Amino acid sequence: MSTGNPATSLRLGPLRPIDRADWEPLARGYKTFYETVVDDAGYDAAWQRLMAGGDMVGLGVWLPGAGPGQPERLVGIAHALFHASTWADTQCYLQDLFTADDVRGQGVAGALIGHLANLAQARGADRLHWLTHHTNARARRLYDRVAVHKGFIRYDHPMPP
Repeated sequence: MSTGNPATSLRLGPLRPIDRADWEPLARGYKTFYETVVDDAGYDAAWQRLMAGGDMVGLGVWLPGAGPGQPERLVGIAHALFHASTWADTQCYLQDLFTADDVRGQGVAGALIGHLANLAQARGADRLHWLTHHTNARARRLYDRVAVHKGFIRYDHPMPP
């Protein structure tokens, strides 16, 4: 699938084993943004879960190479979980969404959400949902355009290690 503005052609699709080295800086950027510490083993485990497939999906957005023979560049990632709920057989939870600094505001995150929405519909999901921090104003401007904020507040119960 390709999309983008007239000046830029994006390629969207599943993350592949060859994307590991390009994925990690984006994953680390996401975790840094949310001030979450993950050790190297945690990134390795996350990658293995994404590559295992099934109910967990890793998506990417690539920009074409800068010139002939230049490799494309991974500029955005999304991680999602397909799950059942009490009221539906399949829902899709967008857990992580992150783009490279130099492409923010250029439609990359919106393209990822649109791609995931198509995938969720194809898999029979009745809902695509996600969370963000109330201070993430830039992302919320996008989310307010493509989704509906229903006012829920999240609570996390502490779990012993």
